[in-house]
Amino acid sequence: MKNQKIVPCLLFSPTGADPKEAVDFYASVFDNFKTKNITYYTKASAAVSGMPENSVMTVEFEIEGMDFVMLNGPEAKMNPSISFFVNCETEAEVITIWDKLTQGGKILMSLDKYDYSDKYGWVEDKFGISWQIMCTPSGDSLSEKDIRPKIVPNLMFTNEKSGKARKAIDFYTSIFDDSKIGFIAMNDKPGAAGTIAFADFMIENIWFSVMDNPQKTDFGFNESISFYVNCKDQEEIDYFWKKLIDDGGREHVCGWLKDQFGISWQIVPENINKLISSPGAMQAMMKMKKIDIQTLKNHGKR
Repeated sequence: MKNQKIVPCLLFSPTGADPKEAVDFYASVFDNFKTKNITYYTKASAAVSGMPENSVMTVEFEIEGMDFVMLNGPEAKMNPSISFFVNCETEAEVITIWDKLTQGGKILMSLDKYDYSDKYGWVEDKFGISWQIMCTPSGDSLSEKDIRPKIVPNLMFTNEKSGKARKAIDFYTSIFDDSKIGFIAMNDKPGAAGTIAFADFMIENIWFSVMDNPQKTDFGFNESISFYVNCKDQEEIDYFWKKLIDDGGREHVCGWLKDQFGISWQIVPENINKLISSPGAMQAMMKMKKIDIQTLKNHGKR
């Protein structure tokens, strides 16, 4: 995996399916796709995780310049609270990607012309991952400050979290380096005044977008999509762990935490796969909340 500090992690656990099947599907959807690394459950890691030995543990891949990791683990149902914008240059490209992602999927917003795009649609693909595909301006019509990457993760704040998108922007941009706030459009609809219709921001050179949804939904943030923070040393792990659990966050095991908004993060060393490959290291990590790099290294010396 290249040095992308924040990496979306897809917890892939549909019954009877192989994560590699999903990776092959996305490779058929996107022109610029690359599978980068696959790891498998060893006898030891299978024993502590409950997953079958020699089954896929993680698949690292790249879509249109953005790194992803797919984690084969316990079940957590995907939902649209976290989705991915796909910014296309032409309507033809929108239609091509749409036709592929809707195969076996569920349409959340029909492909049509809207105030914000001449061609836009929202789909949940057959693996449960949500994509917002839209035609965006390009070329000379955009200034440098308006240019966005092809893939942008979107966080939708629902139910009791609705109205907190602006607070989240300020929270994340205060924690991470290489951060800035981009476009902000406020809601002016009855009952939604003061909330964000759409906004985006950059952290660690990765663009995110956010929305407040004032309507009641039956879904919200969960572990199905989390974000790796690849840390160079223990000092960085300690820093991000403390900052992200401030003001109402919760610690979980194996480097997982939920922040005050309910969004899941994995605070991990950059070389996590190497560290947990040593005998006993996976068992040791399963007992940790915040990861202790030295403890994992000690297992590698035995």
